Amino acid sequence: MINFAILLIYILLIFLISIFFKKFNDDSGEIVRKIIHIGIGPLLPIAQFLKIDQNSALIFTGIISLMVLINYLYKIFPTIEDIERKSYGTLFYCLSLFILIYLFWDKDPFSLITGFLIMTFGDGLAGLIGKGFQSKSWIFIKQKKSLLGTLTMFFTSLIVVFSVGYFQQNSFNSNYFTIALIATFLEQFSVLGIDNLIVPITSALFFNFFITN
Repeated sequence: MINFAILLIYILLIFLISIFFKKFNDDSGEIVRKIIHIGIGPLLPIAQFLKIDQNSALIFTGIISLMVLINYLYKIFPTIEDIERKSYGTLFYCLSLFILIYLFWDKDPFSLITGFLIMTFGDGLAGLIGKGFQSKSWIFIKQKKSLLGTLTMFFTSLIVVFSVGYFQQNSFNSNYFTIALIATFLEQFSVLGIDNLIVPITSALFFNFFITN
């Protein structure tokens, strides 16, 4: 019970930070959303450290997913979905987390954490930096992508894969670059927020295939 309280307090803290930021920055819906997107990232390593069992993790994630769906439909907490473009990214975010927990919680927590952190940190920082700084850009499936955002996605993904992989194996593996490249390529497919689903799951599967096995 105490372990779940810690997780809830952490989630609440992230939301309070986002609400506080929104209060003093009215025109910042995308940034506030990314604060939540990135801030939730450490939740999985924390839950693993607290030794939450898989069934409890699935139930907890399922409840959060249901709350996000209700919020998407009724805008109880508009801060989460306060963006101009149409996106189901938050729903895909929760769905990918649920799938990752189901596939890898006990079997391969390193793949689980890698996939999730690539999404939270890689995709999250790519969005912030790509929109915050001018660089060469292009349109891919009706979504604007930038060189700086794409490079941020690649190098952040590489850092995540290298950090987790080295912690697991205490050795260097050239496939770290392969996984980072795959994640960066898939992040281009961001229409309706689908990248929040395909990036973490694919990254975790490739980490499991190339690194763990």
